[in-house]
Amino acid sequence: MPGYDDVRVLAFDTFGTITDWFTGISDAVGLEVPAVDAGAFTHDWRRRYAPIMARVESGELPWRRLDDLQTETLHDVATAFGFSLTDDQARRLVRSWRTIPAWPDAAAGLRRLRVRYVVCALSNGTVALLTDMARHNGFDWDVIGGSDLWRHYKPARETYCGLADLLEVEPSRVMMVATHQHDLDAARGFGLRTAFIERPMEWGGDPKDDSGSPANDVHARDLHDLADRLGC
Repeated sequence: MPGYDDVRVLAFDTFGTITDWFTGISDAVGLEVPAVDAGAFTHDWRRRYAPIMARVESGELPWRRLDDLQTETLHDVATAFGFSLTDDQARRLVRSWRTIPAWPDAAAGLRRLRVRYVVCALSNGTVALLTDMARHNGFDWDVIGGSDLWRHYKPARETYCGLADLLEVEPSRVMMVATHQHDLDAARGFGLRTAFIERPMEWGGDPKDDSGSPANDVHARDLHDLADRLGC
């Protein structure tokens, strides 16, 4: 379509954009710790996600895989809620991020988009985590861009430009697709195109801070709407 003929690669955020982390994690918390408010616990755990990765990117903490960071923040949340988790409980909860459910449009939408574009995961999860997630949900990725490939977390330049370099294209030929405006703002700052996807239920019905920006190239309701707008 006019305006997008130069785009070759679609790079997708996964947690929230492609998958419904709140439903998956709150269900897992409810099974492991039935006495706790699973929704509140899940919200608190998720809110600690970006700050601990920022500490890694600043050099305050050494590089560690996402599961290790999630384990640390999980125990912190449990302490804040007044209880402790066993190692087995913590392991099961951390690994539940690998089986969070897809949004209803995700798998079929990716298949539509893949006809015209190279579709890639570009996530703070590891390659192993994202592979398990893909197999669980039927995601037909061409490439899985996990944080352990670059040993950096978004919004670091190494993630966005690392994927472009891996696929031997200029950043301007990559379109970052996300429901988080800060992710898209960072990607645009490194020369990528951007597409915002509405996910109003990402936080289980709680209000979201993200509503998209006029600076994005595309604003779509879901992946099928994105496919329509990109001529797939």
